[in-house]
Amino acid sequence: MTRLFFLHLPILLLWTLFKLVEGTDSSYHDQVVRDFLKEDQGSGHTNNWAVLVCSSRYWFNYRHMANTLGMYRTVKRLGIPDSNIILMLADDVSCNARNRFPASVYSNGRRNLDLYGENIEVDYRGYEVTVENFLRLLTGRVEPSVPRSKRLLTDEKSNVFVYMTGHGGAEFLKFQDNEEISAFDIADAFEQMWQKKRYHEIFFMIDTCQANTMYSKFYSPNILATGSSELGESSYSYENDADIGVAVIDRYTHLVLSYLENINKTSRSTMQQLFDAYDFNRMRSHAGVRTDLFKRDPSKVLLTEFFGGIAQADVVAAEDVIDAQRFVDQSSSGRVALNLQQAAERGEVTAILPQGLVLARNLDNFTRTWVAAVCIMVLITLSYFLG
Repeated sequence: MTRLFFLHLPILLLWTLFKLVEGTDSSYHDQVVRDFLKEDQGSGHTNNWAVLVCSSRYWFNYRHMANTLGMYRTVKRLGIPDSNIILMLADDVSCNARNRFPASVYSNGRRNLDLYGENIEVDYRGYEVTVENFLRLLTGRVEPSVPRSKRLLTDEKSNVFVYMTGHGGAEFLKFQDNEEISAFDIADAFEQMWQKKRYHEIFFMIDTCQANTMYSKFYSPNILATGSSELGESSYSYENDADIGVAVIDRYTHLVLSYLENINKTSRSTMQQLFDAYDFNRMRSHAGVRTDLFKRDPSKVLLTEFFGGIAQADVVAAEDVIDAQRFVDQSSSGRVALNLQQAAERGEVTAILPQGLVLARNLDNFTRTWVAAVCIMVLITLSYFLG
């Protein structure tokens, strides 16, 4: 019996050594996680939202609806789900009697891409698109009866992309050709959002005549803003469709969408690269950028930090987890979140499980090394006596 025990002991020790080496190899993955976190921790946000507004009515403003739907398609393609997109269309040209292509909206004369499609979710339509509703949406001051799909459910970790298009002038934008929103109104709404911790960072983009004046009154922190034209300049249409009979997209939005079409969810393209692509010869106006309220360098801000989706991973300690699925079920919120960056710096991260949990190592490298050394010494001793 004793000899049988000693014959099996080397197998047990070899298995122990294998597991220790396997754990040591995981340190490489830990370093990869740490490097990734250090590289992408710049923003510190956990979710992205988009508010897309077409404020114009009537058939001859077809291009404004195409502008907005083009931006809607892009942010969805890059990963922002419909639940995080608020789409406001002041008119529905897809169902207009003058539309030769019913239930469709196109942004070029070739009509090779239907922007309306089958998966569009319009949150505010027609006469629901008002200055009051837009401001209530931003500030969260909505009636209790308003459904979740019409609420901007952001928090202090939310990056918010706000896109607006329509007819405007010096420090105003028309809604429904009936009322106006001023640069002061939007500036004050953003300040309320900041005070109520409703955003982490905002990227504001507007395509209208004299667009750059609309962000001139902003005074809240962490806002990056851009517009299609300077004070006294018009924002021009890009292409007409003879069958539709009107212009189908504006020059500025066309340039932006063309640039974004070349990036994907994992793109490393930055905001500054987008701004550098602005070309007066293509837009016929001087697009502007305001960065003084934004604490980060646009050359280090990825486009996907505002146009793309965000995936999250939570960190838990291994000693707190016996059964990962049972742990998730027992958690009141469905998951327990710790600081991923701190865990990586402490060398505790090993793997991301399908359940979304990141488990930690039980043994540090120092302890693992000593255990391995003891196992090797025992194996050498056994081989000597059993040899």
